[in-house]
Amino acid sequence: MKLATFNINGIRSRLPALLAWLEREAPDVVCLQELKAPDAAFPAAEIDRAGYGAIWHGQASWNGVAILARDAQPVETRRGLPGDPDDTHSRYLEAAVDGLLIGCLYLPNGNPQPGPRFDYKLAWFERLIVYAKKLLDSGHPVVLAGDYNVVPTDFDIYNPRSWLKDALLQPESRDCYARLLAQGWTDSLRKRFPDEQIFTFWDYFRQHWERNSGLRIDHLLLSPQVAATMRNAGVDRWVRGEPHASDHAPAWVELDLERLAGDAAEVATNASSNATRAGEVKKTAVKKTAVGKASAAKRPTASRKTGK
Repeated sequence: MKLATFNINGIRSRLPALLAWLEREAPDVVCLQELKAPDAAFPAAEIDRAGYGAIWHGQASWNGVAILARDAQPVETRRGLPGDPDDTHSRYLEAAVDGLLIGCLYLPNGNPQPGPRFDYKLAWFERLIVYAKKLLDSGHPVVLAGDYNVVPTDFDIYNPRSWLKDALLQPESRDCYARLLAQGWTDSLRKRFPDEQIFTFWDYFRQHWERNSGLRIDHLLLSPQVAATMRNAGVDRWVRGEPHASDHAPAWVELDLERLAGDAAEVATNASSNATRAGEVKKTAVKKTAVGKASAAKRPTASRKTGK
């Protein structure tokens, strides 16, 4: 499976670019962010003709997330990040596809900071950390993919000096991301490129794309059992160089689902075998106990020997 995340930055205006990328790269699952369109304006028919089933959570002019699956229909499992019933932003969508639980997220930008927008970013991040831990504890194979709006380290940006006041680089933002990883998630791009700068975002100013002055803010985090099946990861940089492109390029990871299924089958087999052995041990123990009781009943007691 090739699973990708792509901040499309307006699905209506960039639909031709999205369809061209889908045709050329044929990702199996796609997490989209910044649809900037209400639910009714989502191009469901065009996506369907491209061979993808889809679920989406839109919002007029802002935010919006979607999950696409090639030759399949994602099964929605959650709409909206739990923890704040008053949060109406369309920033989190979750679905099951081919045995994987996939969370698509668009974390708040947080600018300008300090201020209420940055406070909202950190509060949303805290909710994500709590929920992500529950996903890990569930034992399901999980991928959390999307635009996290955080540059994890100075190595993930061309030059941090001009971004020092930006919400994407603040110590609080980075601390949240580090705490999320510490739960046991694998940052797939950094695992694939441990010693190489790789970017997913280039803004529209000062020829940053032409100069490769980029940032890495789009991440695919893998639960431990999924990380063990990772074959490859990368960024489809060519998309950013197309006319009228989004300021993001799709990031992706390739997974060996057969291995994941094999691991699951092995776990199930071991569990069944352990249960069988436990049952046999219990039966043996019960049998020995019964034999012991019978033998004890045949032996004279101490009181009989002493006459007491």
